[in-house]
Amino acid sequence: MLTGALLILAPLFLGFAIRLENRQLMTLIHHSVEALIYLILGLLGLGLGQMDGLSQQLAGMAFQVSALVIGLLVFNLLGLWLLHRYQPMVIEEPSESVSHGYRRLFLAGLKPLLAVVAGVVAGYWLLPKLPMTEDLATALLMLLLLLIGLQLRNAGLSLRRLFLNRHGVSIALVLAASSLVGGLALVPVLDTGWSQSLALASGFGWYSLSGIVIGDALGPAWGGVAFLNDVIREIIALAIIPLLIGRRPGVAIGYGGATAMDFTLPVIRSSGGLECVPVAIASGFVLSFLSPILMAVFLSLSA
Repeated sequence: MLTGALLILAPLFLGFAIRLENRQLMTLIHHSVEALIYLILGLLGLGLGQMDGLSQQLAGMAFQVSALVIGLLVFNLLGLWLLHRYQPMVIEEPSESVSHGYRRLFLAGLKPLLAVVAGVVAGYWLLPKLPMTEDLATALLMLLLLLIGLQLRNAGLSLRRLFLNRHGVSIALVLAASSLVGGLALVPVLDTGWSQSLALASGFGWYSLSGIVIGDALGPAWGGVAFLNDVIREIIALAIIPLLIGRRPGVAIGYGGATAMDFTLPVIRSSGGLECVPVAIASGFVLSFLSPILMAVFLSLSA
C-alpha cells in the first residue's frame, strides 16, 4: 500500500536534499516547472475529454466541486477564526492600494484552466485515444516533483526561521487540520472513501499539483474535481484577502493555503503590509510541504 506514497514522495525528498548554487540552473528549473505543469494539466484535460459518458460525468463533477469548495470554505474559515480568537495577529492598516496588479493576477489564474480546457477539446473532438498517456503523465509527475523539491530547497529561505514563525506555522496547521476535518465530514456527500476524501481535501489550493496527483491515482474525473476545487479556492482567496486582512489577518492569509507564499502573496503584501509577508511565506511553505505528503499517504491507503 505504501508503494504509491513512496513513488510520489521519493523524487520530492530527493530534490529537497540537493542544494544548488547556480542561478542560471535555478532559472531553467523554474521555467521547466511551469512548462511541465501546463503539459501535465493538458494531459489531465485530455483524459477528461476521452472519458466515456463525459456529459454525465461533468454533472457529477459540478456537484462534487461545489460540495468541496463550500464545505472546505466553512471548515477553514471556522478553524482560522477560532485561531484568531485564541492567538490573535494584529497588523497596522497599510496605506497602499490593493487594486494594482489585480487584473494580471486573475489573468494568470486563467492559464491553468485554459490548459485543461485545451486538453478536453483535443481529447473530445480532435485526437483518438492515445496509448501510454497515463504512463507519460506519471513520468512527468515524478520529474515535476523532483524539480519542485529543488525549488523548495533552494528558494533562499531559512527553514529554521520559517518554522520559528509562530503565526505562520499555527495558521498552516489549523488550515490543514480544518481541511481534513472538512474532508471527513464530506465523505457521505462525495460518496467516496474516507481516504479519498481526505486526499481531495489536502490540496490546500495547490491546484497545479493536486489535479495531477489525484488524477494520476483516481482517474481524470477526480483529478478534475481536485483541480477545480483548488483553483476556485485561489480565486476566492484573491477576493477575500483585501476584505479580511485588516481585522482577521490570519484568516485571510490562511485561506490562501499553499499559494500564500507565491500567487496570493502580492495581494497579501499590498493589502496587509510588509509584516504579513514572513507569516504568509511560512504558512505557504509548510502547506506546500504537507500537501504532497498527505495526498500521497491518503491515496496509498485507498489503493
